[in-house]
Amino acid sequence: MKRYDAIIIGTGQAGPTLASRLAASGMSTAIVERGLFGGTCVNTGCTPTKTLVASARVAYMARRAAEYGVDIEGPVRVDLKRVMMRKNDVVGRSNKGVEKWLRSTENVDVYTGHARFEGPHTVRVNDDVLTADRIYINVGTRASVPPIPGVEKANVLTNADMLKLESVPEHLVIVGGSYIGLEFGQMFRGFGSQVTIVEMQPRLISREDPDVSQAVQGILESEGINVRTDAECITVDSQDGQVIVGVSCDEEPNAVKGTHLLIATGRKPNSDDLGLDKAGIELDARGYITVNDELETSVKGVWALGDVNGQGAFTHTAYNDHEIVADNLLNGDSRRVSDRIPVYALYVDPPLARIGMSETEARESGRRVQMATRSMTRVSRAVEKGETQGFMKILIDADSKEILGFSIVGTGGDEVAHMVLNVMAAKAPYTVIQRTVQIHPTVSELIPTMLGDLKPLEASQ
Repeated sequence: MKRYDAIIIGTGQAGPTLASRLAASGMSTAIVERGLFGGTCVNTGCTPTKTLVASARVAYMARRAAEYGVDIEGPVRVDLKRVMMRKNDVVGRSNKGVEKWLRSTENVDVYTGHARFEGPHTVRVNDDVLTADRIYINVGTRASVPPIPGVEKANVLTNADMLKLESVPEHLVIVGGSYIGLEFGQMFRGFGSQVTIVEMQPRLISREDPDVSQAVQGILESEGINVRTDAECITVDSQDGQVIVGVSCDEEPNAVKGTHLLIATGRKPNSDDLGLDKAGIELDARGYITVNDELETSVKGVWALGDVNGQGAFTHTAYNDHEIVADNLLNGDSRRVSDRIPVYALYVDPPLARIGMSETEARESGRRVQMATRSMTRVSRAVEKGETQGFMKILIDADSKEILGFSIVGTGGDEVAHMVLNVMAAKAPYTVIQRTVQIHPTVSELIPTMLGDLKPLEASQ
């Protein structure tokens, strides 16, 4: 048995930096990885998909070249093998960099293999048995394929499978109208596929406000993507090398034929093969590890970080998890998950970014709320770039003047949102933005103008 001060299981966004910080403080640290270093973001999430999004955007803009007075001879062709080679190069540099960093960090021992608990503070990796007073679980999630009738008959693709394609699908059918489905849908439309997105809910990205969903759907449809919502009778079949997705019990057409099928309906935690029962670590009904506000599990001295704890499904929330536990342990802080402001982006083009409350949540909050909106057609920078799709919306507490929420569907929205986020984090009044001189021409400069149009938001009835 080998004793350490800390054991970290998984090398996603929380694990490596936590290992580095613990080791730098003098703690002997073991970190375990059973697959590729870097976790979901580096290998099958952010890094590869955003690299592919960049290639798809180049193809999209090349097709629009004439609008900008630029002539390109012949049709735009996408060589998916070369696109994937570029992606693989970016991913390879990232995951190899994480592994090299960990293996060269003093006070850190790296183990490769499957970690399983043998007790509350004992972990086996192959023939090695490790023990520590502090254990951090950072094992992430994986794609989940629901029991759709007939799904076993088709060659179903997940997000990870999409990253291995070597030719552009003729017709890609996507079941799931949220983040993964929409990003891959627009991406492969840019590569030249016919794309149909099938969603059970009445609208895409149903967690967002209706106007946001409508704006994103409008962007996708303007590029020729077919969207089928209210698909309450989804079934799958395979015939003559094609996949047939049933989308309705009565409405015509009641089926969609395609050459490839991506299932993008959700993810499940990698908590089912860690021996957590032997440690007494509790799970919720969906299999996520239950944690308190400081990310400690039901077992004292064991924490769960990143997607596996169900407290966030993003790289930035996983990284913030490491900051919470490290600062609480090493700096005597009292940081909590409940202190952070919800913030995320959907990387369709142009992107969606949202911070804090939605309009729906604000209406239900019981507060006196003011709201203002601005179409991107009224933003000079967007007009100059020829990218006027979308809008932005801000929500203000009428009494405290603090910002409650912000949404933007528009060019540069993922970067613009941070200006609002930082003011929210400082709990400063919105007038700080309104009275600050902004650079022209930018998208951000229209936020103060928008704030001049605040109007009362009626509470939901």
